[in-house]
Amino acid sequence: MKDVIEDRLIEAPRFSGRWQELANRVLEGHRLTESEGLAILRSGDEELLDVLAAAYRIRYHWHGNRVILNFLMNAKSGRCAEDCAYCSQAGTATSDIPRYSMLDSDEIFAGAREAAERHAATYCIVIARRSPTATELDRIADVVPRIKAAFGLNICTSVGLLNSEQAARLKACGVDRVNHNLNTSRRFYPEICSTHSYDDRVETLRAVRDAGLDVCSGGIIGMGETDQDVVDLALQLGALEAESVPVNFLIPIKGTRLKPQPLMSPRHCLRVLALFRLANPKCELRIAAGRELRLGSLQPLGLYAANSLFVGDYLTTKGQPPQEDYQMIEDLGFEAVIESSNGE
Repeated sequence: MKDVIEDRLIEAPRFSGRWQELANRVLEGHRLTESEGLAILRSGDEELLDVLAAAYRIRYHWHGNRVILNFLMNAKSGRCAEDCAYCSQAGTATSDIPRYSMLDSDEIFAGAREAAERHAATYCIVIARRSPTATELDRIADVVPRIKAAFGLNICTSVGLLNSEQAARLKACGVDRVNHNLNTSRRFYPEICSTHSYDDRVETLRAVRDAGLDVCSGGIIGMGETDQDVVDLALQLGALEAESVPVNFLIPIKGTRLKPQPLMSPRHCLRVLALFRLANPKCELRIAAGRELRLGSLQPLGLYAANSLFVGDYLTTKGQPPQEDYQMIEDLGFEAVIESSNGE
């Protein structure tokens, strides 16, 4: 029996050099290629820890062991005319969710207080609609200075498609960052939405960048896309140099028009996070919706690639209790930071 064990140890494959070499090249300025991205997603389980170690080297170089916490407020729920297949708030969805018009300024301010109490560095204000109305922008412009004066939070808004004037208005009132996810690849996008295009989303990100706002853009994994689509999305975000990249894992919600999809293993989700880190080495990489469902007991390993989490609930689905997030960060020997993430 001893000889068998020794033979297995001798014959065990070693992959660390391959992935560490890729990490070295990324740290020297190399942009991840399509073939390298596919290799990450298709690596074997026996390579998983080596792939994560490579991603962690990149993460540690730019962010150390810090973890940035974000808190999300669904400031307007449902009643959206768009037909995004995954979304419970879409006009085509029959999901059993709360539906309400935009919260008033005091309610949004109260959400910021909760964000601060949960040690979040960034407060994300989200409204479900194609594009914000003048009244909705007025409300954001009214409350953002109050929030920043009271709590010093970074402010991120997700308010739909924007033109240059609307983006400039957000910048002028003190918004730091705008979230507008590309969601998936250009090729796959028509399968997900027909009421606006991939190019509409890209144009919004250009308006955000031109206004001097940070770009927050990511995607949803598990909607029926291919590995190639996932790689294309990761590389596109790298080309855009998005400061913040949220990676969502699909949470199937009854009443949406998206067809049932195969389950993703936690190991595949970890490879996805490693891919996005290597394709976006400097960004604030956030594990967003679906982490509790898809990563399960492997959630802590995700923070070896990502350096950011939502603490609390998502738009229409629940997250895990914040104390579990704090404990996970502490158990890893990492540090939750309460400070601006701009410029990292």
